[in-house]
Amino acid sequence: MLGEAARAAGYRLIVRDAVGSTMEEARRALDQGEPGRLWIVARSQNAGRGRHGRQWGSPPGNLYASLLLTDPCEPALAPQLGFVAGLALHDAVARLLGPAAAALRLKWPNDLLLGGAKMSGLLLEGESRAGRLNVILGCGVNIASCPSDTPYPATYLKALAPEASVEALLAALSDAWARRFAIWSEPGGFGPTRAAWLERAAFLGETITIRLPEGPLSGRFTGLDPTGRLELETETGRRLIDAGDLFFGQPA
Repeated sequence: MLGEAARAAGYRLIVRDAVGSTMEEARRALDQGEPGRLWIVARSQNAGRGRHGRQWGSPPGNLYASLLLTDPCEPALAPQLGFVAGLALHDAVARLLGPAAAALRLKWPNDLLLGGAKMSGLLLEGESRAGRLNVILGCGVNIASCPSDTPYPATYLKALAPEASVEALLAALSDAWARRFAIWSEPGGFGPTRAAWLERAAFLGETITIRLPEGPLSGRFTGLDPTGRLELETETGRRLIDAGDLFFGQPA
């Protein structure tokens, strides 16, 4: 069930036992005229995917959710919703972890790490129809289990919070999203959103490597610019990165 704050803000919920992916369920709902502010949650997926079409393993016991938003903002601002979603996810998991939440960090652009290991990933997709922007935010959180065959460390919530459940995390996440989205939607709202995200950022001030279409680029991660682009100090000067994969663990 959604949290009280989410329901008060007009968000609704559909729960499925098994789907191909919640992202595709959200897209199907959009095709059928769904007005938005709709959470779609599945107990399992058989065609879950992450960024760049990567497969996302989806065994029962973890959270698989997508949020459909219709006309949430101007198209140029849509990438900022990824930071809003990351903060909401951090808030929700921190609520269930208690003191252990000190080890939570947000990895640019879309992962939540616990003790340096990946616990969750986010996927943001947008499209324009009849001049209106529609956005689907997908979220997968390891609650009861995590994959063991990944090129990076992974972990799951119950390892440190045995009482955690899909239901408890969904309630916390939906409420956290409603609060964070309301803050961001205020005039100048990306300022506090950006500051809050940076307070929780992984690898800030460290040398990182970003995989770009033209090849890997290394430099010191110094922050986010006022529009949300990653700031990287390289040997040849400052670079602003719109999108890419940040290596952690052993680059693949």
